[in-house]
Formats: sequence, C-alpha cells, structure tokens
Amino acid sequence: MEKKSNFGKFLLLWAGELISSVGGGLTSFGLGVYIFRQTGSAGSMAMVTLLGFLPTLLLSVPAGALADCYDRRLLMMIGDGCSALGVAYILFCMARGNASLLQICIGVFASACFSALLEPSFRATITDLLTKEEFSKASGLVSLAGSARYLLSPIIAGFLLSISDVKLLLEIDICTFFLTVISAAVVRRGIGAKEIEKKEPLLKSIKEGWNILCEKRGVLTLVAISSVITLFMGVLQILAEPLILSFTDAKTLGVSESVCACGMLVSGVFLGIKGIKGYYVKTLGIALIFAGVFMFGFGLWENIFIICIFGFLFFATLPFANNCLDYLVRTNVPDGAQGRVWGLIGFISQIGYVVAYGVSGTAADLLGQIDGRGVGRGAAMVILIAGICLSLASVSVLFSGDIRTLENS
Repeated sequence: MEKKSNFGKFLLLWAGELISSVGGGLTSFGLGVYIFRQTGSAGSMAMVTLLGFLPTLLLSVPAGALADCYDRRLLMMIGDGCSALGVAYILFCMARGNASLLQICIGVFASACFSALLEPSFRATITDLLTKEEFSKASGLVSLAGSARYLLSPIIAGFLLSISDVKLLLEIDICTFFLTVISAAVVRRGIGAKEIEKKEPLLKSIKEGWNILCEKRGVLTLVAISSVITLFMGVLQILAEPLILSFTDAKTLGVSESVCACGMLVSGVFLGIKGIKGYYVKTLGIALIFAGVFMFGFGLWENIFIICIFGFLFFATLPFANNCLDYLVRTNVPDGAQGRVWGLIGFISQIGYVVAYGVSGTAADLLGQIDGRGVGRGAAMVILIAGICLSLASVSVLFSGDIRTLENS
C-alpha cells in the first residue's frame, strides 16, 4: 500500500526544529565568546564543544534503538524539554556571579545528554511522515533548519551582546525549548504514536541494526569515509571563532558568521525547491572536494571580507553533500530499522568530530605560541592543513565502487 504523505505535519515539526536550532545557536555563540574573553584559549573553547558533542556521539546508538522501540515523537519531546535543564544550570551559575569553565562544561554536557534522544527520532520520524519522492526536499529543508544556528543566531547574538550579556541569550534559548516540545506534541496527536509490533531488548536491537548496516557494504564504506571527512570539517567549526576574535570583536564575528552561513541558506532553499534528481555519488564527492578548497582559502588571510567569501562558498557545499549522503543511506535502509541504523551511522561518522574537537584547539594554541603571532594565526594554520586533507580524502568517494552501487538500489 502506498504511503500517505504528511508533508504539512513535517513542516510543523521542521518549524519547531528551526526555532530550536536558532536558540541553540545563540547559546553556542554566547558561550564561545564568553569563554574566549575569560581564557583567551582556543583549547578551552574546544573543550566545551567536545563535552557538548560527546553525549550525542556516545548515546546515538542506544537512542536510535529506542526510536525503533518506543514512540519517536514522545522521545523528541523528552529530549528537547529536558535539555533545557543544562542551559538553566549555566544561567543560574552566571546569575550568582561569573560561571567557571567547569560549571559551563557540566551544564553543556547535561543538556547534550538529553538532546541525544532527539536526532535519531527526528530522522526516523521524517521517514514515517513522508513518501520516498519527498525525501530529497525534506533533506534540503532539514539542512536549512540546521543552518539557522549559523545564519541567524550569530548576527542576532552579536547584536544582543552589544546591548546586554550572555545571560539574555541563555534565557531566549530556554524559551525555544517549549515551542519545539509543543510542535512535536501536535504532530504526535495528529498522526498518533507508531505501534511497535514487538519490543526487542536494547542490545539485541542495536546488534540487528549493525547487521542491517553491514549488509550494505556501500553504506558502511560511505559512513567510514564520512568519519574521516568530519574530522577535517570539525576543525573549521572549532577554530573559526578564535581566528576571527583574535583581530576583531564579537559583533563583527556575528555578522561574518551569518554571512558565511548564507551559503547554506542559498543551497538549502535551492534543494528544498528542486532537490537532486540523480548523480548523488558524483555530487557528494565534488561538493566535499570543493569544501576543502574553500576551507583552505578561509585560513589564508587575516581579512574579514576574504574570510566571508570563502566561508560563504564552504557552507554552500554542505547542503549538497548532506542531501546526497542522506538520500543514499535512507533509500538503502528498511523503514522499520531507520532509528537504530541512523543511531549507528551517527556514532561512526561523527567520531571524526571528537578527534577534531579534542586536538584542534590545543594545536592552534601550540602553533600560535611557536609562531609567536598568537592563537589566531595558529588556528589559521590548522585550518589550512585540514582543508587540504579534506579535499584529498573526498576523492575516495568518487572512486569507491561500493558507494556507487547504492545509487542503483
């Protein structure tokens, strides 16, 4: 029987995630500026980012299995709602005085633990709601929502920090959690909870998800390559802020980050309207190769205009890469296993981010000291190296026979 489209309900759910993305971006930007002003260290900024990311990585596999065993919309509500507690803790510490690096780390880690429930359930819910023909457009819109934390949040946060302080950003973020929980509740009421015929033990469910993933060698190869690629992309995520803050202020940083993220907006809107009709593997490989080239240009000169141009071009490639990766995986995994498989994919592919977050900040501080020009140029040197490596690693996508077989499935 042909699946009924629920694109309207998807748009409501997507709107909630868009708002959540903006709120999370405000907190991320504000805490980054706050920590850099307090410590002047890229390593400290990287530590907070790492602790905010680790729960998402470590809990993605069990969260994916839970998404196949329990009500996915309810899990999204719990994850979004409870993650506000970590942000509230940081706000409480700041209200009593300056929050220490340790207190910020605790709050970010706690918030991320609950947020880990969200991603596999959200991706699996998209499969529940939409037809196969709508996947590409949905992926473009999801990329657009994700880009909001880079497009809208920085410029809003930069302006708010010029008239207030980071506490206002945290308060706004806490408010957005309620809106996203409401949107998930409305969708849940509209389509009801998905009935689970048989609830399997968690470890058995994870094992079966791994077996399904291994059955498609091309998917496993693609995910392994993605892990290497995320290593180099994570470097830019960590070091862009200390690079720019080393020679300008938070307001300029906010504007420049938003300008760069406009690349994701342009590509995301295009893909949301047109989608991609074929040549997914070729498009994926080319997009990632150019991403590395533009990343290299990002770190070449200490000039905000040049940084914005290359940053815009870098972000413009990401929705194309994400769209192709999403399609190739989604169309090669059974609907009933989407949650647990996406959880495993998230775990494997994002290991590279852990390495980047753990190493890049310290490397930038060290190179800055050796070079004698400070953390900003140290960050630039690390970005240049990572950009070259990203382009070289991406070439493997174009020549992998296992990955090419996915497009014909």
